Amino acid sequence: MQITSTRIADVKLIQPTRFEDKRGFFMETWNARDFARAGIDAEFVQDNHSSSVRHTLRGLHYQTQQTQGKLVRCTRGGVFDVAVDLRRNSATYGHWVGEYLSAANCHQLWVPPGFAHGFLVLSEWAEIQYKCTDYYAPEFEQSIHWADKALAINWPVEGEPLLSQKDAEGVAFAAAIPCE
Repeated sequence: MQITSTRIADVKLIQPTRFEDKRGFFMETWNARDFARAGIDAEFVQDNHSSSVRHTLRGLHYQTQQTQGKLVRCTRGGVFDVAVDLRRNSATYGHWVGEYLSAANCHQLWVPPGFAHGFLVLSEWAEIQYKCTDYYAPEFEQSIHWADKALAINWPVEGEPLLSQKDAEGVAFAAAIPCE
């Protein structure tokens, strides 16, 4: 397994080693010891599974309390996955990183607590699975508008994406409540 920092050092790209033969494949997607060596000392309490059609954009979501670290992977299709640093005292506050995750490349993205997270579905259908370090707390959930000009995220989207009402009504980054 290869674990490397992205342009935001705390966000990590994980490339599991995949062993294939005529029967299929095997890969290890989580190993506490290896992740801790790479600076990811996480205890997961919840697993989520999301499925979406092409052009769906989910996010940018985060919780102001009970902040969640997320280990994200795409198990069907492909997505462009984004993390935005909302840690008020961080040198990369307001910066974003995006990675292509797909069932074909098997890459995963570690999104630490204190980040907003979102993804755009690039295939006809995609399934995302992610492990969380804290429980979902809807009373603390916030949504930043996906097309906020201050963030200038370079989403690979053609036209308008499919959005939930919550995501369509996301706040501007300037109005977002930062994480501690």
